[in-house]
Amino acid sequence: MSLKNDNQDTFTTSFKFKNEWKDAFKDDEFIKVFSSDILENYIINKRWYGGKASTLKYIEIVDHFKINSKKNTYYGVLLEVNFKEAFYQHYFMPIAFMTTDELDTNTIIAPAKFGHIEGYLVDALHQDDFRRLLFENIAQSTESKELKLVFHKGSFLEDKEYKSSRFMGVEQSNTSIIYNEKFVLKIFRRIYVSTNPDYELSRFLTERMHYQNTPAYTGSINIAMTEGNITLGLMQELVPNQGDAWKFMLEQMDGVFDNLSRKKIKIDKLPNVDLFKRLKINEIPPEIIDWVGLSLFLRVQTLALRTAEMHIALGSDIHETAFTPTTYNGDYTVWLKNRLLYQFQNRLNIIENSLHKLDGMALDLAHQFLENKKLIRKHFVDFDWTKMKSERIRIHGDFHLGQVLVNGDDFYLLDFEGEPESTIRDRKVKQPPLKDVAGMFRSFHYAIYATIFNNADKYPYEQEDLFKAGELLFKYLVGTFLETYIEKAQSGNLNIGYSHEINFLLKYCILEKAVYELGYELNSRPRWAVIPLRGIQTIMGY
Repeated sequence: MSLKNDNQDTFTTSFKFKNEWKDAFKDDEFIKVFSSDILENYIINKRWYGGKASTLKYIEIVDHFKINSKKNTYYGVLLEVNFKEAFYQHYFMPIAFMTTDELDTNTIIAPAKFGHIEGYLVDALHQDDFRRLLFENIAQSTESKELKLVFHKGSFLEDKEYKSSRFMGVEQSNTSIIYNEKFVLKIFRRIYVSTNPDYELSRFLTERMHYQNTPAYTGSINIAMTEGNITLGLMQELVPNQGDAWKFMLEQMDGVFDNLSRKKIKIDKLPNVDLFKRLKINEIPPEIIDWVGLSLFLRVQTLALRTAEMHIALGSDIHETAFTPTTYNGDYTVWLKNRLLYQFQNRLNIIENSLHKLDGMALDLAHQFLENKKLIRKHFVDFDWTKMKSERIRIHGDFHLGQVLVNGDDFYLLDFEGEPESTIRDRKVKQPPLKDVAGMFRSFHYAIYATIFNNADKYPYEQEDLFKAGELLFKYLVGTFLETYIEKAQSGNLNIGYSHEINFLLKYCILEKAVYELGYELNSRPRWAVIPLRGIQTIMGY
C-alpha cells in the first residue's frame, strides 16, 4: 500500500517507543514526544484547529481515556493548546495505532514503532472499527465509571445495529459522521469544561419540548468531570434536505434582480415602506409582488413561523432553571454593555487601521461610521433595563440562513453551538429572542448584497440603483417575517414586549450584529465591509 498523506513530508522516519501501544500513556517519553514533536506539526494543518491566527507555544495532554473494541485499543486524548498570546484552547483527539495492513486511511499523524511493532499513529475517526465502537456504545447507553465516559441513547434512536459510516462533507470546526445513512454524529474538536450548548439545546428541544423542526436528538458522548461536563459528541437524525437556506436565498435573490430588467421595472417608482413595519401578504403592494414574486414571501413566512416556534419551545419550561424565562436586570445590563463597548472599540481600531484598504462607497461609509461613532456608542449605552417588560430566554445565538436546512417547502433549524467568538459562558446567557431574529435579518441583508457583488456584470443597472432596490426588498422581507413571527410568538405566550420595545430591541440587536460582522469583513474581505457598514447606516439613519 502506498501512503500518500498530509504529513508525509514532515516525518520520514518512525518515532520509536519502548512500551507497547496498550501501555503508551504509561510512558512519559511517549507523552512528551507525542505532545511536542508529533502533535505540534500535525494539529496546525487541521481544519478544526482554531488557533491559526495565534502563535503556538506548547501542547499539553491534560487527560486521556482508553477505549477498546474487540480488535483494537484506542485513546481519547484531551489537549490543552497554549499560545504565546497568553491564552489556551482545549481540543479532543481520538487516536489509534495501526499496522500498514490494518490502516483504513491515508491521513496519518506519524509513523511510529511501539515495542517491536511498526505502524502509524492515526486519528481514530478515520478507522471504521472505531466509528463502529462509538455507535455501538451510544446504542447501548454505555456508562464507564472509571473513564467518566457517558454514552447516551436518545429516545429517537431505533437502530441497535451498526451498518455503515462515512464522513459528511469537508471537515469544518467539527467532524461529522453519517451512520446507517440515517444519523449524524458530530464530534466536537474544540471542547469546553461545560456542557456544549448544541447538545444541551438539541436534547431539550427534542426530548422535553418535542419541537419538530430541528434534527431529532438521538444520542451523545460526554465526559463527567468534577469541574463540569465535557461534550465530545452529539448524534441527531439525518434530515433529507436540498441544501441550506443561504444557498436557497441566493438563488431566489438572483431571480429577483433578474426580474428588474426582464419586467422593465423602474426602481424609483417602487413603493417604499418603513423598516420594521409589520406586513401581511395582502398588504404588500402589487408592484412589489409583481417584482419579487409571491413564493419568496410565503417562504419567509414559513421561516418566521419555525423561528417563533423554536423560541416558544425554548422559553416555555418552568421547571428546568437553565431554560426558564427571566426578566432583565442590572447584572445583565452590565454584562451586555461591557461586551458591546469592548467589541465596538475593537471595531473602531480595526476600521481606523483599514481605511487604506477601502475605496468608493465602502470608504465613504467607513468615514460616516467614524463620524457617527458617538451616536452608535450612545445607542449601546442607552439600554435601560427598567423599561423592559419582555423576558429573556435561551436562544440559538448564531442564527442565520446557513444554520437552516431547506426541506421541501419547510425549514429545519440546526447548530445551536452559539457565536464562535463568544465564551462558552456567554453563549448560555439568556437573551432577547429578537437577537436571533436580528441575526436572520442581517443574513437577508447579506444575501441581497452578496447577489449584487457576485453578479456585477449580470444586471444592467448601476450598482447604486441595485443597492437602492436591495434596501427596499430588505424592508419588505423584514416586514413579512415580523408579522408572522410576532403573531405566533404572542399567541404562544412568549413575552417579547409591545411594538415600541420590539423595535428598540431589534434595532439594538441588528446594530450589535452588524458591528460584530464589521470586524470579520475588514479582516478577511474588506470589499464586503460595505454590507455591515450599510446595515449600520440603515439602522441608525445617519
